[in-house]
Amino acid sequence: MLGAIIGDIVGSVYEFDNIKTKDFPLFREDCRFTDDTVMTIAVRNALRIYDKEKDIQSFQAALIAEMQRLGRKYADRGYGGRFAKWLWMEDPKPYGSYGNGAAMRVSPVGEYASSLEEALKLAKASALVSHDHPEGIKGAQAAAAAVFLARQEGWGKARIKNFIEGEFYRLDFTLAEIRETYTFDVSCQGSVPQALACFFEGESFEDVIRNCISIGGDCDTTAAIAGSIAEGYYGLPEEIVERARTYLGEIEEEM
Repeated sequence: MLGAIIGDIVGSVYEFDNIKTKDFPLFREDCRFTDDTVMTIAVRNALRIYDKEKDIQSFQAALIAEMQRLGRKYADRGYGGRFAKWLWMEDPKPYGSYGNGAAMRVSPVGEYASSLEEALKLAKASALVSHDHPEGIKGAQAAAAAVFLARQEGWGKARIKNFIEGEFYRLDFTLAEIRETYTFDVSCQGSVPQALACFFEGESFEDVIRNCISIGGDCDTTAAIAGSIAEGYYGLPEEIVERARTYLGEIEEEM
């Protein structure tokens, strides 16, 4: 989860000011956590309920409650228009979204799951409360599966990539090929494959994050997705964790 939060914080200042290079200060004074962090924490908190009851409906009810509670508490963190309305509904329903919000918040599922099957089941359940379009579910499941597999012994990058390409997305491009032309895209199908590619081409946790910023687009979200996978694969440099924590403030108490 911290890998996702770090990616979100680093990418926050480049989301609407793309730079198309890997040469940049990892943290700037104006960095901040965004909706990616808030909703990731909400998923983690809802999983605590699931851990006690092992019931999908209870998990989804807890997730809705936590997303609304934290979303309302941190209402200025850059939510999409329809999701911002969802956060304040008395009886929120899914609205057919295939936005990348389903994928950017799902990393705690990949960390928590005891099997790939459980990761996919929980990822789908987490998406369905708001992002119930097949592409929204697909994005959440691909991200959660990658997080889960990155943490398993014997699953190198080539094996993980083969699984992702067999089940979810063709990754038949390189970052160099898309860097100049890739633009802002908040759909799962237009950002999750790119986030995955950033992980597969990365050489360290930090390099994965830099890859995401360098291709532009919705880079706080792609960095959150790729960062959560890279955390499981590489671990987290302590100095980066400590720097990121300085941007969290009181929300760290919710983790």
